[in-house]
Amino acid sequence: MMQGILEHFCGYLAVERGLSRNTVSAYHADLTDFAAFLEKSGIGDFNAVDRFHIIDYLSARKEEGLEPATLARRLVAVKVLFRYLFQERFVERNVTEVMDSPKLWMVLPDFLSAQEVDRLLAAYPAGKDPLVFRNKVILEVLYSCGLRVSEAASLKVGSVHFDEEILRVVGKGNKERIVPFGRAAGNLLRRYLANIRPELVRSEKETTLFLSKSGRRLDREWIWRVVKEAAKIAGIHKNIHPHTLRHSFASHLLENNADLRVIQEMLGHADISTTQIYTHVNQKTLLNIHRQFHPRG
Repeated sequence: MMQGILEHFCGYLAVERGLSRNTVSAYHADLTDFAAFLEKSGIGDFNAVDRFHIIDYLSARKEEGLEPATLARRLVAVKVLFRYLFQERFVERNVTEVMDSPKLWMVLPDFLSAQEVDRLLAAYPAGKDPLVFRNKVILEVLYSCGLRVSEAASLKVGSVHFDEEILRVVGKGNKERIVPFGRAAGNLLRRYLANIRPELVRSEKETTLFLSKSGRRLDREWIWRVVKEAAKIAGIHKNIHPHTLRHSFASHLLENNADLRVIQEMLGHADISTTQIYTHVNQKTLLNIHRQFHPRG
C-alpha cells in the first residue's frame, strides 16, 4: 500500500511539480528506504506514522553513519511527502508540521537517569524463558559497554573474554576495540552462554552471540523492538532506542569524572569532538539542577 502511494507521489513530483528525473529518483530512493524502515517496525500505513517514528528513522540512519546533509535531505523528502499526503487526504494530519528544524539530529542526545536505567534493565525478569532472558542480557550489554546496536547484533561468542572482563567489539570501519563489561553484565553473559544460547542455537557453525528463536542472528530492527518494549514495560515515556543506552553510558561515565579520552576509546569515536558533545550534556544537566533547586534559578 505504501509503495503504491510513493509511486503516485513521484508521479506528482514529475508531472505537477516539474522536477527533474534525477531529483524525482532521489526522492523515490529516500522515501523507499523510509517506507522499508516503517514496515520493519510493523507499520504498513502512513496514517499510523507519528513524528517519533520519523525521529527513530533518522536516528537509525545517523547511527549507520549518514552525514548531516544526507539526513537533512531525508527529512525534507519525508516532509514533502506528508504535505502531499495531507493535501490528497491520504492521511488525517500532517505529523511533520512541528518538525521545522533541519538540524533535528544535531540537538543534544537524550539519555536516561541512573534510576531510569535501573527500571529499564529490570523490565525483563531473569526467569526461565530463554527469549526474555536473552533480551535482558542484550539490554545489560548495550548499557554496560555503550555499544552501537549494529555492534551488539554482530557480537560473536568469541568476543566475550571472561578472564579479562572485556568484549572485543568490531565497530565502524571494521576497527576492533576493547570494552570492559561490568559484573552484572558478566554474570548474565555467563548464564546466557551456559543455559540459554544452547537452547537457541541450531547449527554448530553459528558463532553469533545473540540468536533468534530460530537460531539466526538478530537484526538491528529486532534489537530496537527489544529496547522499545522494555521502555514500555518500565513505564518510561521518553523516545528511547538502543542509542539512548549508548548516550546514557557515556553521560554517566562523564558525570562520575571519567576521562573524556577514555570515554572516546570505549565508544570507538575516531574524533574527540564527537565525544565532546557529552560535556554539553553534562552542562545541560547542571543547568537543569540549578534551575530546579536554586532559589533564583
